This record gives sequence, C-alpha cells and structure tokens, in this order.
Amino acid sequence: MESQIKTILDEALELGGRAHEFNADTLLMGHLPELDSMAIANLIAALEDDFNITIEDDDVSAETFESFGSLVDFVRSKTA
Repeated sequence: MESQIKTILDEALELGGRAHEFNADTLLMGHLPELDSMAIANLIAALEDDFNITIEDDDVSAETFESFGSLVDFVRSKTA
C-alpha cells in the first residue's frame, strides 16, 4: 500500500520520483510546495480511484496530510 501511495503522490504532485524516498515521518502539508489545495483535490480523486474508497469532505483535515505516515494510516482506515 505504501508503494502505491508513493506512486500516486509522485504522479499527482509531479514530484519526479521524489515521493519514492518518503518515509512515515516525511512531512507533507506545509513542507511540499506542490501540495496546494488543487493538488489535494487531485490526490483525493486518485486515492479514491486507486483504492476504490470514498473520501468525504469531513474526512479531509490538515492532520490527514501532515505526513506520509498520517496519509497512509488514513488510507488504511478507509480500506479496512
């Protein structure tokens, strides 16, 4: 799952392979200039498509996108 999320991040944010270096502690929100509001919308759509999940507006918070680890935990919770 982590590898798949890294690929989604890399493609959605056009990171040129940098996402594959991310670990659980890698900070996202506020630390990746590419992660703006439009990118978050694209990222959510890609996560919904790839993992066949539904992400409601109420599910989205700064904590969800705080780090790579928090994003992985969020996707895991939605697929459980």
